[in-house]
Amino acid sequence: MGSVGVLILFMVLGAVICAKARVAMGAVAFSLIALVLFIATPVGAGLPDAISTFVSAFDRAATPALNGAETAGTGS
Repeated sequence: MGSVGVLILFMVLGAVICAKARVAMGAVAFSLIALVLFIATPVGAGLPDAISTFVSAFDRAATPALNGAETAGTGS
């Protein structure tokens, strides 16, 4: 797994080449493979948890506004 960085670089370059050639599915495929390889590395292992935490925080912040509920300290 020592050459994962090189594989990720080639995947990103492949995605750029496909995007320049207007091959959308190729660019998406290369990008998804690069993302999977990144998550497989120790540096990217925390990415799914970070995304989950961000989406949860966004949901907790948006839910009262969408339901019309008042937050504490903003009474009329």
